[in-house]
Amino acid sequence: MAMSVADAQRVAQLLGREPSGRYTIVVRDGRGEPVVIRNAPLLDDGRPMPTRYWLVGPAPVRAVSRLESSGGVARAARAVDPDEVAAAHRRYAAERDADLPAGHAGPVPTGGVGGTRVGIKCLHAHYAWHLAGGDDPVGRWVADELAREEA
Repeated sequence: MAMSVADAQRVAQLLGREPSGRYTIVVRDGRGEPVVIRNAPLLDDGRPMPTRYWLVGPAPVRAVSRLESSGGVARAARAVDPDEVAAAHRRYAAERDADLPAGHAGPVPTGGVGGTRVGIKCLHAHYAWHLAGGDDPVGRWVADELAREEA
């Protein structure tokens, strides 16, 4: 489904502000509402945007926020192999960096998922990438935890 003016207005509403760069909606819910957006690696003013995938759907944002507030980041760090997390950061960064404009000579995004290079920083970012089809062991862990909560 192509992005419309209504989509752009809805994403701005979900973010609570106008986005500062180009993005596409890559995951929608059953009603067609945006759930995950994929950001360009550079903002409109040229600043780097390290976070490629952003969770915007209200229900998943709330669910992941509950998981984070109950110690989810620490639990995920204990549950997921650090080498797998590091490999995911490299894959994420490579995908994002491949979208940089040819010949770009300015500042570039750094880090992997959520802008970090090591460990786990933000379950929202991991889950967003997982929902968008990314090979993210932390995102899978989040999905499993959320499924357990719903059961």
